[in-house]
Amino acid sequence: MTGPGDGTGPGPGGRAGGGSGLWAALGGLTTRGRSFLAAGIAATVCSYVLGQADLLRVGLLLAVLPLLCVVVLHRTHHRVTGSRRLTPARIPVTADARVQLRIDNVSRLPTSLLMLQDRVPYVLGPRPRFVLDRIEPGGRREVSYRVRSDLRGRYPLGPLQLRLTDPFGMCELTRGFSAYDTLTVVPHTEPLPPVRPGGAGPGHGDGLRRSPALAGEDDVIPRGYRHGDDLRRVHWRSTARLGELMVRREEQPRRARCTVLLDTRRTAYEGAGPGAPFEWAVSGAASVAVHLLEQGFSVRLLTDTGSAAPGPDGRAASPHHPAEAAGLVLETLAEVEHSEGTCLSPALAALHGGEGLLVAFLGGLDEEQTGLAARMRGRGAAVAFVLDPAAWRGAPGPRARAAAEQRLQVLREAGWTALPAGPGVSLPELWQLAGGPGPAAPAPFSGPSGAGTAGGRP
Repeated sequence: MTGPGDGTGPGPGGRAGGGSGLWAALGGLTTRGRSFLAAGIAATVCSYVLGQADLLRVGLLLAVLPLLCVVVLHRTHHRVTGSRRLTPARIPVTADARVQLRIDNVSRLPTSLLMLQDRVPYVLGPRPRFVLDRIEPGGRREVSYRVRSDLRGRYPLGPLQLRLTDPFGMCELTRGFSAYDTLTVVPHTEPLPPVRPGGAGPGHGDGLRRSPALAGEDDVIPRGYRHGDDLRRVHWRSTARLGELMVRREEQPRRARCTVLLDTRRTAYEGAGPGAPFEWAVSGAASVAVHLLEQGFSVRLLTDTGSAAPGPDGRAASPHHPAEAAGLVLETLAEVEHSEGTCLSPALAALHGGEGLLVAFLGGLDEEQTGLAARMRGRGAAVAFVLDPAAWRGAPGPRARAAAEQRLQVLREAGWTALPAGPGVSLPELWQLAGGPGPAAPAPFSGPSGAGTAGGRP
């Protein structure tokens, strides 16, 4: 919720002082006011030419009325405060957020008719406008509207504007507050089945390490007895062999680690908009990251540029607050854009053969980039979802399908679980395939009609 903004004068932005303010107020004449003024001047000139005194009085009336409205509206002093409440401040794409506006009259005089307008980016919908009746001293008015977006990103809401008008509609003056809010639209996430790709998971796989702790599972390596150790932890076999009291070392597993790699190269994707392949990859990376955080993983988000976000080391894990870590990842992905790079070598250098599960969302790959992607696999399980631009353009020909299958085969020979991802593909189904048993590899998609249908298990 933004802090209140207030002002004195004909609106919340402060009173315009001096002659220049009055001249500026003349710019607020409406079409009706300008028409009255022009008609009055024309009638006055005609009365002088024709010598008609009655026409002169009509002309003066028509010309003075809009000018009088400008002066009265300019000298009207209002002191109001405005605030905005955004609920919630973070939404997924296609979801709605509610914006509540509140105007308080903190002066001793009632306000005139007010028109309330909030500045909203066009992607969130039409600009909301409200007409507020006279607000009594100490009174308030509350209005609300909803916004939604099909495109992820961070969008400013505001500043709030108030428009004053006279009873005749001759003049309108606009004043604005300075405060604004930010709406974060994060990628859509899908619930994934609780499978373990490559056998990775808490307590399993190469992503697991162990460290000494006060409590945990037993380790087969004993240590010497220390004062205060529980006698129930005495390892009698080692005690008899070494001739001194030995206890079982107590350890507990660390959190399994995972790296989610998102290929953002502009040359690797085609098209734009909610249904573009890049947006599918961003949504997929968000779904996998949130799912693994819920499963107890320590997740690192990496892009093809080699930059890890969020955090200095890219780790978005919080042992006690996985929801906060998931929110941090989603907010990062809400702003991710295409990179101008054309090579995956920075990502390869950032991975440098690390341990743990690796899940990659890759765009179009040529022979060189396929070789680099194959070398990214470290000592843990690796899953790649490959988005072929030819499949997203339409039904690919036999040569394009053969080239796509060859690239997938190169990744599989390097130890990857490589799966094709086409338009309309279901990420939960692909995730199920990535964690399912069986030596067979899924067949490449054949276009929109058969997109995302795997012909076997990896």
